[in-house]
Amino acid sequence: MGKKLLLPLIILMFVFISACGAKNEDNKANSTNANESAKAETPAATDEPAKTGTITYQSELGPVEVPADPKRIVALTNAPNVLSLDGTVVGVDEWTNKSPHFKDKLAGVEVVSEDSLEKIIELEPDLIIAGTHNKNLDKFKEIAPTVVYTWGKLDYLAQQLEIGKLLNKEKEAQAWIDDFTKRAAEAGKEIKAKIGENATVSVFETDSKSFYVFGNNWARGTEILYQAMGLNMPEKVKKDALGPGYYTLSSEVLSDYAGDYIVLSRSATGDNSFMKSEAWSKIPAVKNNHVIEIDTEAASYSDPTTLEYLLNIFKEGLLK
Repeated sequence: MGKKLLLPLIILMFVFISACGAKNEDNKANSTNANESAKAETPAATDEPAKTGTITYQSELGPVEVPADPKRIVALTNAPNVLSLDGTVVGVDEWTNKSPHFKDKLAGVEVVSEDSLEKIIELEPDLIIAGTHNKNLDKFKEIAPTVVYTWGKLDYLAQQLEIGKLLNKEKEAQAWIDDFTKRAAEAGKEIKAKIGENATVSVFETDSKSFYVFGNNWARGTEILYQAMGLNMPEKVKKDALGPGYYTLSSEVLSDYAGDYIVLSRSATGDNSFMKSEAWSKIPAVKNNHVIEIDTEAASYSDPTTLEYLLNIFKEGLLK
């Protein structure tokens, strides 16, 4: 090839290479700008995982796929535990509905039972919580993911933690457990310093027909008094009520089971004429004005809301 032809070819090659280089620089710049834009639009990472989709909850009957953030819960059992964690309930049992603690949260919420299949279907739940004693469990499972608990199988703290796991709020549940047990133990020490290390407390309840005395895990604040605070129960109560959880009494033998202090669970609307009877008035704790009255409807559960309410009552009543 002659020199005259070679020179123009070399010039063309330089022009082509320069153009390619400029194009690559433009592409690189555009790519950089796009990446920076994407970073600006991407939300910052957080420690809390997004509560979308489902999680696998390890229930006592095996794993169950449940919503990571359930929005329509039918709670035939453990509703107070759910409500204490701000769970969204659309169906609730009649006993929880009677609790004054949850009146606002349950406004407009349907009262349901294990027999309310049609009503439960209409509520379109995304999660059903029931007890192993409930019938129609297989039918519930056809409506929505269903988790069941055996009443009394877990203690009051473990039960709250399980509800926390179920609702994807385990951290919140554990934080309350740690804080409550610490505060209740401190209150117990203060109370024992005031009333004496050996002082005893009995928890009675009346339904106008019968009397009951409770052990250490039958709500009415028994978990707080005997477990969290470490207060003592009378020997007669230990013998007859500690194992089964409660013991039925006649009014004539109330004094045999009465401690130095009495917590009396009763309904304000019930027949409380017994409080004027000789059998009641002769009890030393009654004579000494060592009776703390609580509302039965407000004390029949062992969830955080109810326990906080009772802790305040017991501190005030036992430290006065």
